[in-house]
Amino acid sequence: MKFFHYVIATGLGFGYSPIAPGTAGSILALVTGYFFLGHHLPLLLIGIVVITLLGIISASYVENTQGKEDPSIVVVDEVAGMWIALIMVPHSPGWYLAAFLLFRFFDVAKPYPIRSMEKFHGGLGIMLDDIIAGVYSLIILQIAVHFLT
Repeated sequence: MKFFHYVIATGLGFGYSPIAPGTAGSILALVTGYFFLGHHLPLLLIGIVVITLLGIISASYVENTQGKEDPSIVVVDEVAGMWIALIMVPHSPGWYLAAFLLFRFFDVAKPYPIRSMEKFHGGLGIMLDDIIAGVYSLIILQIAVHFLT
């Protein structure tokens, strides 16, 4: 079970990146979203639900075994949040890049109420801030898509 939780929580090992593991996890989500999920909205939505539920469990497990809150190797939250940002985005490199940049902005800047999600502990707290960052990105992207396409 330990191996399974670490594979999920670290985003197939992308969380072990020595430089910007959160960005590495977001890139994993961007690539998998573009090549495997981007053409199939139902598959993307199922993926978001599954990775979020598994992420809560696996992030909690890794947090407990690491002995520190929200360890940097845990990037499953970036995967879930980035996939949320990709919902209904036109399948083109430009729109996917915009989704990536917006998601990373909200993930790093943590505007209200994203930062307040830190009050939740364990896997839920780890996942929630990135889920909200993904929702913020989704909203802005859908407004942009409406006016620009």
